[in-house]
Amino acid sequence: MSAQTQIRRKTVRDIAKAKGGTPLVCLTAYDAPRAALIDEHVDVILVGDSVGMVVHGLDSTVGVTMDMMVLHGQAVMRGAKQAFVVVDMPFGSYEGSPVQAFENASRIMMETRCQAVKLESGVYAGETVRYLVERGVPVMAHVGLRPQAINVDGGFKAKGRTDTERERVIKEARAAEDAGAFAVVVEGVAEDLAAELTQELSIPTIGIGASAKCDGQILVTEDMLGLFEWTPKFVRRYGNVKGEISSSVEKYAEEVRSRAFPGEAETYSLKS
Repeated sequence: MSAQTQIRRKTVRDIAKAKGGTPLVCLTAYDAPRAALIDEHVDVILVGDSVGMVVHGLDSTVGVTMDMMVLHGQAVMRGAKQAFVVVDMPFGSYEGSPVQAFENASRIMMETRCQAVKLESGVYAGETVRYLVERGVPVMAHVGLRPQAINVDGGFKAKGRTDTERERVIKEARAAEDAGAFAVVVEGVAEDLAAELTQELSIPTIGIGASAKCDGQILVTEDMLGLFEWTPKFVRRYGNVKGEISSSVEKYAEEVRSRAFPGEAETYSLKS
């Protein structure tokens, strides 16, 4: 491949420069084929810990392990050639101390070759974010509704609906920015709070259930493609993958049972 046709992967500078410009397009991926399909259309691919629910059938992200994130991160990096790839740090991999966080973040980056990690950022996480950034680990923060805190919150609940919650989300975002995060995911907050955060922060805000006021948007790919019967309020379905798979499998089953498949075109014969 010549230098003129070589594909350039997006960098952390490309993401940071998007602040206030054309919104960043972000989706999740957990395997090489899906990453390859979405790669040319998106700016950021997130290997989210949502893989636990989407792929492994867990009821939350809390049971996701480092080994799972590394395995799926490696697969996505094989499929994506130009998108900026971020891998989630799972629950329990960074909360203990900045040293623990660096050990796990460096493992993720070394073994997957991704460009950054993402962690859910309570105010307490500022020290950890700074520790990682100073040691060469780009960090995307995550504020608002934090899925890893489901057991404290008692479910997936929108944030920032009271003055106390609103102030906490703002503090979380400011702490992440001050510590050196290059972008922040804002999940499940009211439009006015998303707008305020986007205006106040110098780093891009990437919304999920946080309105079009953000500097970018992210969705779980399987949700927006209609793979599941139920999707959150903030998801718009752009396809009906569930229906397509179901009808295709139904047709296959019919043809197998009637011996219509395999036919002559799918059958080997002796060479003459």
